[in-house]
Amino acid sequence: MTFRATVLTLYPEMFPGPLGHALAGRALANGLWALEAVQIRDHALDKHRSVDDTPAGGGLGMVMRADVLARAIDAVSPPDDPRPRLLMTPRGRPLTQARVRDLAAGPGAVILCGRFEGVDERIIPGRNLEEVCVGDVVLSGGEAAALLTLDACVRLIPGVMGKTESGAEESFSDGLLEYPQYTRPQLFEGASIPEVLTSGDHAKIAAWRRAQALAVTRERRPDLLAKAEK
Repeated sequence: MTFRATVLTLYPEMFPGPLGHALAGRALANGLWALEAVQIRDHALDKHRSVDDTPAGGGLGMVMRADVLARAIDAVSPPDDPRPRLLMTPRGRPLTQARVRDLAAGPGAVILCGRFEGVDERIIPGRNLEEVCVGDVVLSGGEAAALLTLDACVRLIPGVMGKTESGAEESFSDGLLEYPQYTRPQLFEGASIPEVLTSGDHAKIAAWRRAQALAVTRERRPDLLAKAEK
């Protein structure tokens, strides 16, 4: 089963973008996953290819129309499509590594990139969209968030990373931030590699790394630590 991503966007030229390079790019070229970027305007209902209108009740900005979005979604994702439908929006549930693992293990995703003031609320239940947020920030559109989400998923597809265990020992993999990493030279501007890491004692190294991960998480993300200790 190939992970297949379809992105609905007003700017299909933004894809694959960074996903066409490095690990994701090689995997794309080798057929480990597939990507299609679809222009939402191709599914507009008028000659001007309009996709938005003024917000009901008044207010600034424009809102993406439910009827146009429905046509775009239906064209790329028929009722029997098993892929989840994601809407990138700052009001969505935070994207987590656990959700990324679930997505990476599945058939792919249909991703709708919002723009302007957002989308007509009716399209969300109408097309069973899962609202996803990649951080407590507001972006110009959902494209950057879609790229981030796909990058996180693609690297976990079997065969993409050189060593499958590479994805097991990193931030969020066990609910904690990753421990500090070091490599040569042994001495850099007066700072040396912690002695335990060159001791050859794997049990001590594992204990040190666990302690460091706990300390970093306690300092920077105590919310994660509280979840990990439950």
